[in-house]
Formats: sequence, C-alpha cells, structure tokens
Amino acid sequence: MTTTTTRTICPFCGVGCGMGLRVEDSRVIAVEPAPNHPVSHGQLCAKGWNAAFGVDPAQRLTQPYRREGEVFVPVDWEEALDDIAARLKDFRDNDGPDSLGVISCARATNEDNYAAQKFARVALRSPNIDHCARICHSPSVAGLAQTLGSGAMTNSLADVEQADLIVVWGADPTENHAIFGGRILKAKLNGAKLVVVDPRQSRLAKLADLHLPLTLGSNIALANGLLHLIFREGWEAKDFLSARVDNVEALKAHVAACTPELTARITGIDPDTLRRFADLYAHSPAAFLCYGMGITQFASGTSNVIALSNLVLACGQIGKPGAGINPLRGQNNVQGACDMGCLPNVYPGYQPVADAAVREKFAQAWGSPQPEKPGMTSLAMMHGARDGAMRAMIIAGEDPALTDPDQTEVARALKKLDLLVVLEMHLTETAKLADYILPVAAFAEKDGTFSNCERRVQRVRKAVEPPAECRTDWQIFGELARRMGVAGLDWQNAEAVFDEMCGLMPIFSAMTYGRLDEHQGLQWPCNTEHPEGSPILHQERFPLQASGRARLVCVDAVEPAEMPDAEYPLAFTTQRLHFHYGGGSMTRCAPVLERETPLGLLFMHPADAADLGLGQHSPVRVFSRRGEVDTRVELAPELPVGTVSMPYHFHEAPCNRLTNTAQDPVTKMPELKACAVRVEKREEA
Repeated sequence: MTTTTTRTICPFCGVGCGMGLRVEDSRVIAVEPAPNHPVSHGQLCAKGWNAAFGVDPAQRLTQPYRREGEVFVPVDWEEALDDIAARLKDFRDNDGPDSLGVISCARATNEDNYAAQKFARVALRSPNIDHCARICHSPSVAGLAQTLGSGAMTNSLADVEQADLIVVWGADPTENHAIFGGRILKAKLNGAKLVVVDPRQSRLAKLADLHLPLTLGSNIALANGLLHLIFREGWEAKDFLSARVDNVEALKAHVAACTPELTARITGIDPDTLRRFADLYAHSPAAFLCYGMGITQFASGTSNVIALSNLVLACGQIGKPGAGINPLRGQNNVQGACDMGCLPNVYPGYQPVADAAVREKFAQAWGSPQPEKPGMTSLAMMHGARDGAMRAMIIAGEDPALTDPDQTEVARALKKLDLLVVLEMHLTETAKLADYILPVAAFAEKDGTFSNCERRVQRVRKAVEPPAECRTDWQIFGELARRMGVAGLDWQNAEAVFDEMCGLMPIFSAMTYGRLDEHQGLQWPCNTEHPEGSPILHQERFPLQASGRARLVCVDAVEPAEMPDAEYPLAFTTQRLHFHYGGGSMTRCAPVLERETPLGLLFMHPADAADLGLGQHSPVRVFSRRGEVDTRVELAPELPVGTVSMPYHFHEAPCNRLTNTAQDPVTKMPELKACAVRVEKREEA
C-alpha cells in the first residue's frame, strides 16, 4: 500500500511549525516534523505529533444538521443552504444589516477568513464581523497601533537566539508555544540572560536569572516603575528617542512619581529587584521582549500593551535583530484572521473602516456600498442577541459558549437568536445551541495559508479529501452569497481567494502561492519595497505618522475590576496546559493528550489548601459572582498564596462560568485573567 507525505503547517498554536501528513488509503495515519523548516527546525510539540486524531472522520461532524425541537436531524446541503440564505436575506431586508453578525475562525485559513468578512460586508451588508482575537490579542492590535503604528510582532521568532536578554512577560511559552519555548531555553544555555514576569513560578521562571512574581494585574505599575528608574538614572536611549520618538518629556513627567517604593507596594516586587531588571533591560545590546495573555486579558489590556511598548521604545530595543516587542499569538491563525480584516473596525490589511477613501476602495472592488461606521465586537453581538437586537449569527469554528466570560449569559444570548448557524468539525458547546450545524473541512483537507505570530504567511496543503459532505468555509460562504443573489464570492479554488485578497492588501501585494512555496513563507509587509518580506519591522521608520516617528503614550496603573474581599477572598486567574488547546475539541480527541490531563483542575497553593482542609484532588466547588463550577484541587506551590487558577479546556469544568465581563474600554476585551472567588469543599461524588 502506497504511503505519501504532504507538507503543511501545524493547526495548533501561533508558532507555525512545519509538519508532514502521512497518508495511506486516503487517511491521515501519522504526522512527522518537517526538516529544515525556518520556524520549527524539524521539531514538533506533543500537540503537533497528535494532530492526526483531531481530523479523524470517526470523531467528526460529516453532514449538515438542523435543530428540530431538542434534537438535531440530518438535512441535505441544498435544503440547509436554501433555508439559511432565505432567512438571512429576510432579516437583512426587513430588520436591517445591523441585526446580523459573523464570527470567523482563528483556526481556519486566511482564505476562509477573508471570505467570512467579505460575506458579512457584501452579502449581509453588515459591519458586524469579529473573531476570537477579541478575547486574546485585540489589545495588542490597538495598543501597538497607538505607539508604533502596527499591531503585530516586530521581530522574528529566530531573533530570540540573537538576544542578549530575553524578557517573558505574562506568558508561559514552554506550556503554550513549546517549540518556541525550547528556543528560549537554547538561547539561555548559549548565554542569554532570562527575565520572567509572572505571578506564577512557571517552568521558565524556575530557570530565569530574574523572576518578578508581581501581584496579579499590576503590569502597568511595574512598567511605569521601571521607566521611572531608567529616566532617573539616565539609562534611556537618548539618541534613539531624539531621532525617532515623540512625547518623551511627557512620559518622563508622568512616571516621575512612580518611585521604587511605591511600585513595590503595588506590585510586590522589592526595589532592588526592580533596579536589577531596569539596569539589565536598559543596558543589554539586544533585549527580546515577548508577552502573552497575562498582559492582554485585562480591562486595562490596551494600556498594559502601551506600557510595555513605552519601555521598549525608551530603551531603543526595537528595529534591530534580537530585540523588539513580540506578542505571542495563541491560535494557529489568529494573526491571519486579524490580517484578513475579521475585525469590526478594519478591512483586510488593517485598512481603517473610518477612512472614507478606504471604504470607497472596497466598495469599488466588491461592487457593494460599505457602511460608514465600524460594526459590533463579538461581545457586543452577544449583548445584542440577549436584548433582541441581533436576529441571526454565523459562528465559524469558535466556541464562545465555552471560551467567553460569564458563560451562562452567553448561552442565554445565543438561545435568543432567531437563527444561529455554526460551522464546525465537532459538536462543541456552541454547536449544541445551533439551529443549523454545517460540517467543515479540516486543515488536512484543504489548501490555503496560515499566518503565524511572526507575520509569516505559510502554505497549508490538502493531503486528503474531506470526509463525506464536509466543505471549506469559503465554499460555504460563497454558496450562501449565491443564493442571496450576491456575486463576487464564487471562487474556483483557494488560490483565487488568495490572489483577490493580495490585490487589495498592500502588506501582501508581492505574495503568491508560488513565492510562498519558494521561500517557505514570507513575512509581511511583502510588497514592491520589501519583495522578500520583512523579518524585522521599524528598522528605519514607524508607520504611525507621516514623520515616521513612534509615540510614547502615558498610561496609569489600575487594579483589576474585581478584587478579593470577605465574601470572595481568593484571586482567580486562568491558564492553558501543555497538552491541550483552546476548547479541547481537537486535542481531547487524542488519547495520549487526554491521558495526560483528562479532567478539569483548580490549581491552588498548598497553604491555601491547608487553610480550607483540602488536599491533592479534593473535590471542590468554586463560586464567583457570576456562577459556580465543580472541579478538583491540584496542589501548586508555583502559585502565590491567595491566588487560584483554572484552565479553560474542559467543558466539564468550565472556568469561564466564573470569569468577569468587565471590559477594556478601547477593545472591549473582557477581564478573563482576574476576578474574585471562594472555594468550598464538597463531598465525594
């Protein structure tokens, strides 16, 4: 029997590792790492090695379903698409485009996401398009856009090996981005200094030269305190600031009161440690700063990102190898979904909806007038559904019923919709609430592209045919548009979608499938000025303003919206686990990964457990002001006393039933990383 291997990209985190899919008898039977890949260098993490289980047809939805009462019944594609299209058209024409919304998928290809936002803006005539970056890195896009002019990783993952100092702030790459975490460890072994800023003593923190276990939610206070020291001691990059950055004196004045003593009271980090960190960062020839959702998932998320950007700019640690400010994206194509304009305020390529010339450009290209105002965020759509203003939604591959805060309210909102259409591979918690479930092709069953966190656009290649009746997202959106009488979404293949979007996106304009194949991916901007792509941004100028200068922005420290009190005495945060991914719909199909962590957990310091009379694996009930969850204790001395944590991969112990809906005022990011809870022992089941 013949075995073939098709080279493609891993469907899990934002690192974008290369892999080969081994196919036998029209079935993916194994996965192997791609040798000489520019990102992964012939390596895969545990999730990557088990990717074949997530696409196994035996564990998939393989035909359309329609809700009839409390059950789902099979329905053929023609009937499903005809009914969905007719109802969407009716809502659009009678209730208005604002009554409709689309949430696209950060796990789907760029081509799928481009089609999703074009369908919303052209077929539905609605500006309501969003995706899960809203609850992970929307503050990165907004914050870095304010200071640098571009909301993406400024350097390449490989730069970590050229760094003299590596700063990991609010992230745990050994858990969530394991291959990149390995590169950090390699750089440390080769002599780089490592600083970890995290309330928990993560694996990297245990190996770090300096660990700053700051109080949960005190990121701005810490960054401002560091800047105070740097300006007070004259350690700032004076020549760089003079030549390339605005608002320096205003920031100096703003942080003048952020003394080490005040910073220590807020953050819990002693003045000597603050000084050591400030000295290291300011004087390292090249300092690579990366961060994760321990920065963004706060009601102060955008200001948190700005505070880090201020620190990077003040020390001139940008626009050169081994440096930069580098958000670590969580999902395989969350960067790409942002690039494709699956956000309510930007078109593909981050071209602003607020710009009349941009709206006219897309109106002409698509043959459809464009709304003047940005649309709703995903959470605003949920509120609209709850309040009856939103009539219908299409949710492609996301699971807000599991991953959004205050899950009880999310489920209530989705149930109030007149029409909920879910495009999915598995029967997720959100799919269980749908009126129609449409089965989609997996990454192994389609051609396309993913964009990893370093802006590298890479080819995804079809290894097998989709099972039974599964289709790609872009095909489904095209079929719905045709039935609604809308032209322009009738592409013949994924490459045609890619060529269309590159023609409208200046940052992608020099890309083709052939060139991506030739270079093993290209990093945007890739255009006539940078035909080979851009491994490092901002080497000569910042795209923020006509002068090409960056801007420092003053931000104030704020506490999380909900702090522990007598009724809810413990601080609560969320985390991810090495062996699982997202809502678990793919990784929990893999027996090896499920064996490692089969059930939900509440991580708790042994001292807190002892105070409550709890031990390892004690059954508990966790209460917040929004709900309660039953789970079991995992003793975790790496956590600070007074703080507990849960992963969000497990529908049996859904931690987002507890989390807070308080939002960042700029991006509407919910505060998933901090709330208050109490824990009670419960009897054994």
